[in-house]
Amino acid sequence: MVVIGKRTQVRFVSGDGSGLESGLQREPSAAVHAQASGAPRERAHAARNRARVLAAAERLFSERCPSQVTMDEVAEEAGVGKGTLYRRFGDRAGLAIAVLDRRERELQERILRGEPPLGPGAPAAERLAALLDELADQLRLDVELIALAAHGGARLRSGAYRALHMHVAMLLREMDSGADHDVLADLVLAPLNPDLFRHMRERGVDPERLRASLRRMVAGLTACAAAGSSG
Repeated sequence: MVVIGKRTQVRFVSGDGSGLESGLQREPSAAVHAQASGAPRERAHAARNRARVLAAAERLFSERCPSQVTMDEVAEEAGVGKGTLYRRFGDRAGLAIAVLDRRERELQERILRGEPPLGPGAPAAERLAALLDELADQLRLDVELIALAAHGGARLRSGAYRALHMHVAMLLREMDSGADHDVLADLVLAPLNPDLFRHMRERGVDPERLRASLRRMVAGLTACAAAGSSG
C-alpha cells in the first residue's frame, strides 16, 4: 500500500500469485494516519539526537586531540547508541565534517551576504585574498579537527568543499576569463591542506607568513590576468 497525497494506492495479488496493480483509490486507513502523524515526532527525535551528538563531539574534540577521540566515547557522552552514531555519521571523519559544518555555513553566509571584501561589492582579487585569509585563520584554530575531517579525502568530497571550490572558481573567472578555473581553484586551495599546514608549522612557518604568501599568490594571479588581457 502506497500513500499518495491524501489517497492510497492499493495493490492486489491475483489468486495465481501474479502481481496485479489496481488503479483503485481509497481514503487512507487510521493506521496510515497514525503512521504519518508519527513521522514529525520521529524527525524531531532524530534532530535532538544529532544535536546531542554534535555537542558531545565538540566538547571531546576541544578537550584533547580529535584523532584520539573514539566514536564509542562520543556515543557515551551524547547518551545515544553506537549504532545510531555510526548510521548517522559513518566514522570519525564524517563526525568531524558535521562539527565543522556549522562554522562553514556561517562562512558561506558571510561570503554571500556579508560585508566586503569577503562579501559582495569588492573586486574579485580582493575577495579571494580575504577568503584565503579567513581559511588560513580557521586552519590555525582547528587544524587537528580539519585534518580528521580530511582523512581519506572525505573533506574534498564534502558539500562544503564543493561550494568553496565553486566560489573560488567564480572569482578566478572574474579575474581571468581565459584561465582553467576548475583546475586553478583546486590549486589555489591546495596550500590550505591541513597536512601541509602542519608540515609548514613544524618547519617554523607561522600563520602570518602563510597569509602573506597567499596574498602574494593572489597578486601574482592578478598580474598574470592583466598581462594576458593586455597581450
